[in-house]
Parts: sequence; C-alpha cells; structure tokens
Amino acid sequence: MTQITKIKTGSKFEDHASYSRIVAVDNWIFVSNTAGRDPVTKEIPEDVGAQTLQVFANIERALAAVDSELGDVVASRVFIQTPSDTETVMTLIGEKFRGIDPTTTVTCPPLGSSVYKVEIEVTAYRGAAKAETVYKTVAI
Repeated sequence: MTQITKIKTGSKFEDHASYSRIVAVDNWIFVSNTAGRDPVTKEIPEDVGAQTLQVFANIERALAAVDSELGDVVASRVFIQTPSDTETVMTLIGEKFRGIDPTTTVTCPPLGSSVYKVEIEVTAYRGAAKAETVYKTVAI
C-alpha cells in the first residue's frame, strides 16, 4: 500500500496556505518552493548568493527529514526575482548539483515578496544518489 508522509516546519505560511514543506509518496519526494529564510533566526540575507546557499541548507534539511539527500534530486525549478542575479544563482546551483545533474527549469517571475531573491523547488527520488547513472549526449 502507498505511504504518504507530509512534513511541516511550523512556518506560518504553511499554515495560512495549507501546504506542506515536503510530501513524500513512497520514494517520490516533492519539496515546496523554498526561500532563503534561516529557520532559527527567521532572517533572510540581503545577498542573493547567501540566500541561495540558505535555500540549499533548507532543502537539504527537509530532505533529511524523509531519509533523503541532495543527491536524490531529479528535478529542480529555480525562480530568480531579478534577471541580473541569474549568473550568481546558477553558479552556486552548478556547484551544489555538480555530479547530480537534475533537470532544471529557470525563470524570473515576481516572487511573493521583494525580500525573496531566489526560491527553489525540487523533486527527488529516494535512493537516486546510489543508483547506477548512465550519461548520453544526443542532439535535440
């Protein structure tokens, strides 16, 4: 039988909008769009690079709550508030996802507040980090 696990962090936003930080359906793990707010201090760094690193720390903490890790990520969606920040954000994403190589969508829409400079949403498959990976190059 399918098991569904829903993880909440206690964020007022999760309660207000009735959503979970993570929904895991068997080995599939869906992580909600995640901002760079430090869960302890509740602060959001002004620097886009620092925000990006905090986003990853938040995502990694969320994945660990369901016995998963960043290496299990198979898809990411990146939302960057200001197009000129794209190079900085994508450089850090490239460093964090080097060797993981998930599919990635990058867009620059307005975010829920001007304080958010980047948000990332990921889908993971528990155990993908340990799976045999085949790389192929094709012309599309």
